[in-house]
Amino acid sequence: MKYVYKFAEGSGSMRELLGGKGANLAEMTNLNLPVPQGFTVTTEACERYYQDDGIVAADVREQIMEYLAWLEQTTGKTFGGADSSRAAPLLVSVRSGSRASMPGMMDTILNLGMNDAVAEGMSRLTGNPRFVYDSYRRFIQMFSDVVMELPKHRFEVIIDALKHEKGVKHDTELDVDDMKTLVAQFKAFYRENKGADFPQEPRDQLMAAVAAVFRSWNNPRAIVYRRENDIPGNWGTAVNVQSMVFGNIADGKSGTGVAFSRNPSTGENKLYGEFLMNAQGEDVVAGIRTPQTIDQLSDVMPEVYGQFTAIVDTLENHYKDMQDMEFTIESGKLYMLQTRNGKRTAQAALQIAIDMVNEGVWSKDDALMKVEPKQLDSLLHPAFEPKALKAAVPVSHGLPASPGAACGRICFTAEQAKAGAKSYKIVYSVTKPKKRALFTIECNAKKWQVKANLFRISGYQDMVQESSGKIRESIKATRACTPCNPGCKGRASYEIDGETMLPCYGGGHYFKGLSAGDWGRLEELISLESRA
Repeated sequence: MKYVYKFAEGSGSMRELLGGKGANLAEMTNLNLPVPQGFTVTTEACERYYQDDGIVAADVREQIMEYLAWLEQTTGKTFGGADSSRAAPLLVSVRSGSRASMPGMMDTILNLGMNDAVAEGMSRLTGNPRFVYDSYRRFIQMFSDVVMELPKHRFEVIIDALKHEKGVKHDTELDVDDMKTLVAQFKAFYRENKGADFPQEPRDQLMAAVAAVFRSWNNPRAIVYRRENDIPGNWGTAVNVQSMVFGNIADGKSGTGVAFSRNPSTGENKLYGEFLMNAQGEDVVAGIRTPQTIDQLSDVMPEVYGQFTAIVDTLENHYKDMQDMEFTIESGKLYMLQTRNGKRTAQAALQIAIDMVNEGVWSKDDALMKVEPKQLDSLLHPAFEPKALKAAVPVSHGLPASPGAACGRICFTAEQAKAGAKSYKIVYSVTKPKKRALFTIECNAKKWQVKANLFRISGYQDMVQESSGKIRESIKATRACTPCNPGCKGRASYEIDGETMLPCYGGGHYFKGLSAGDWGRLEELISLESRA
């Protein structure tokens, strides 16, 4: 049985076998769009994995190695190659992709194939060791989290300690020696917790990652999401192995971004998205640094922007629907990493349906079928009285990621929200609460892991977050049909002690102590009604 397909061997009609991401990568490849080469391990291989009690079968492994050899030949790079005088090392990303879109549910690993020898070889080849060791520390963190179940946030503690020591705020301010220090500290942390050295054999890394993606199909987030969205549990997930392109080279011509062909909140027929220069993976949606809006790309890299807008038009015309896309720019060259039909709010769904009919893309019957019945409920979201909102005392402000207003009891953890769903209605989430820890609104947003909390709870009326990215929360809140205000910023800092949040202004004056179970209106926490 054939378990592995090159992107060029697949098509958009093979969604059940290749998963949504694999099918769309195949379709973009066949449209001659700039897609990094790669291959897909099918959903049937995932089914076989569970039939074989959690073991990747020998024939599946053989096919993966066969296609890996093809990828080496196609790219002219060597997987695990450390001798830069012969060929550049091949690094790959490993991503899941079920047939139903499940954003944020599955796990991703970037820069796989990196080890000590490869890092040294790449440093000699590129002359940019800072970029190489930045990629290496990212890989150790992702692999440890996804494959070995060492929580990502524990590595963030190490990063934050080094940044504090160096007196810097952003990861991009760390130099090459700092990155080498992080790699050494990450490996030491891994050894301390796992009792073994971090794996150095790239093919072992790859097979462990494939198995981890298969396992992630049944992680708690995925199970809850499937149950809430009526996705059968026996579908399984495919695995996409793709040659890496790098947005974190720090050459002024590299970056990464996400975009929608139309506004997913309002439906406006205008390109909507964000990008970050010198970034990789989820940096753009993680709130680590403030991203730039996608239209600003026309000022930063006008040629790339022109190429990207042309691709957006091609994809929307091809799929005949609003598209949600991910891209990376490596040294001035644009690569498309993903496209899919974009999720949207009810307001956006109605506006897009009307526009698509007027544009002659959809019939009226098609347009009606594109609006999900449960989306109509969100059209009835409550809103604040304008006079009351205007009179409210601002505490902080955030990004309007989804529509609606809310009032209810306050809670600070997913557990509280789940236990008291009928009474706890406003969920205020800080990045990583510690006893007696002081958090400022401007603190490192990278600590926040929204996927660890949001899909474990339901029944809340609003999610007010200390930090996160607008694009990501727009997607998640659209699915949950609830208001969401990520990236809250302002003068206030918050002292967390058990179940109490104390917003504190300059000079030590406490505005109000908010405890779990308190009744509060959204404007007491955030003075901006979400109008996205």
